[in-house]
Order: sequence, then structure tokens, then C-alpha cells
Amino acid sequence: MNRFSMDLRRMRLAATSVVALVLVGASLPAQAQDNTSARLNKVESEVRALQRKVFPGGDGKFFEPQITPATPTPTPMPGQPASTPIADVLVRIDAVEGQLRQLTSQVEQNTNRINQLEARLAAGAAAMPEPGALSPAPIQQQPASGLSPAPAPSPVATAPSRPAAPSNSRIEAVRAIVKPQTGDAADDEYSYGFRLWEAKFYPEAQQQLKLYLEKYPKHARASWGRNLLGRAYLDDGNAMEGAKWFVQNYQTDKRGDRAPDSLLYLAVSMKQLKDSKRACIALAEFSETYAAEAAGRLKSTYDSTRNGLKCA
Repeated sequence: MNRFSMDLRRMRLAATSVVALVLVGASLPAQAQDNTSARLNKVESEVRALQRKVFPGGDGKFFEPQITPATPTPTPMPGQPASTPIADVLVRIDAVEGQLRQLTSQVEQNTNRINQLEARLAAGAAAMPEPGALSPAPIQQQPASGLSPAPAPSPVATAPSRPAAPSNSRIEAVRAIVKPQTGDAADDEYSYGFRLWEAKFYPEAQQQLKLYLEKYPKHARASWGRNLLGRAYLDDGNAMEGAKWFVQNYQTDKRGDRAPDSLLYLAVSMKQLKDSKRACIALAEFSETYAAEAAGRLKSTYDSTRNGLKCA
């Protein structure tokens, strides 16, 4: 039995007690009627307690905060006798019954709403798919006539893959590239990165050139180092990362020794990334800013980059 049913049952018992008190009080002497009035006060108090328990808000939306007579007690006119104790009891019983009807109606409405909500929740739970049901079944392809079906691909590992450790032969080959020892530590660091790039050890060249730029950002060959780092990424198949270094080198010092190269190779990177619009913008700025380079040292790279692009 839920809470509302228990409270409703108690209220009905209280109302029944009140009715019984009325029937008995009509035939009792004054002293017994006083006792009946006290018992009625107790019943009213219990009904108020039930009101507060069922509806703790007590804001008057569903019931009146306190039990009041259903109709105001008429004020006796001069010369008329005052109301009898039995009449007062009847008025108070009417008020209790009115409140009981209100509480009963509201409890029934709330019970109905709860039942509807429970039914909706049960229907929603029944409609939910079972775990794994959201994954579509694999599509079975019919093999062409005379051909056997292709074997199912092996599952792909979800764990992030780590780069393979260099082989012993690669380690030995890198060690075979001698780092210069000219007494100019900064220039030696750059030259070592160039040698690694020239030998096509691109990841090792990237690491070495970053080390050089971090230690000597203001060195005379810094423009060379940033441009060569972009080339190390571009030649390693990472045109996007290479483009970042080309842009950085060009914007850092447009008069740097390798600023023209970086702007031109930025166009090369954009062409590889299928971004013709940006490739054409870089080519236009290169030909305008470094016209001598476009017609001289970098002409072949400039012409090959323009080939296949429909630049305005």
C-alpha cells in the first residue's frame, strides 16, 4: 500500500469517527457533549496533520491551510437564542467533510498521474534497443560469377599505434653521418641537420633542426634552418606541417636568405594539399615580391609549380 492510500484511509477513518461523534452527541448530556467537542478538536487536528503530510507545501493550491467552516456561522440577532453545541459540531463536521473530499480528489488525481508516468516509463524501456543492437549488421556482398569471395579483413586495433623503433641498420647509418666540428657550435648544429636531410633521414633531420632553432633562434642561418625544417616535413610527405614552417619563416623575416624559398615552397605544399586557391595566392606574391628569384635561381621550381594550376 502506497503512502497516498494509507493517508486516504486514515482520513476516512477520521471522518467516520466524526460522524459517529455527532450521532452520539445528540443524545448525550452537556458533560458528554463537552467530551465530544474535545474529541472533535482532536480529529480536526489529525486532519490538518494529514493535510501537511500529503501536501507539505500548504500553499492553498490544493486545500485550505486550516479547516474553516463551509459556511460562516451566522451572528445571532438581538433577541435570538445563540446556536446550540450540536449546531456548532455540525458546522465543524461539514468543514471536515469538505476538506476530506478535496484531499480525496487530489490524491486520486495524483495517483492517476503516477500510474500514467509509470506506464510511459515502462513503454519507453521496452522500446529501448538491446546492447549491441545499434550496430548495423555487416553487408554481405555477392561475389562475381566465377570469383571466390574476398576474405574478411582482420579487425583493426583500437589502441593508438606507436612509431616503429628504428632498425639497427638505420641507427648505424645515422651514426655514420658525422657532425661537423668547426668551432662554431651554432653553424655545426645547422650543418648536421642539413646533412641528415640530404641523406633523406627526414625524421632525424626534423629533430636536429628543431634543436638548432631552439638553441640559436637569432643565428645568421636561422632563415635557412626554418626553411630546411619545412623541406624536411614536405619531403617526408607531411605537406601541412611543412607549410606551417614555410609561413613562419616568410613572416618572421621577409628579407631573410631563404624567405623566397619558403614562399615558393608554400605554394608547392598547397598544391600537394589540393588547395589551388592558396597555391595561386602564394605564387602571385612570390613573383611580385621576389621577381629576380622567380626569373633566376628558383625559376625551374616556380615554373613546375605553376604547371597544372589555373591561376588568374
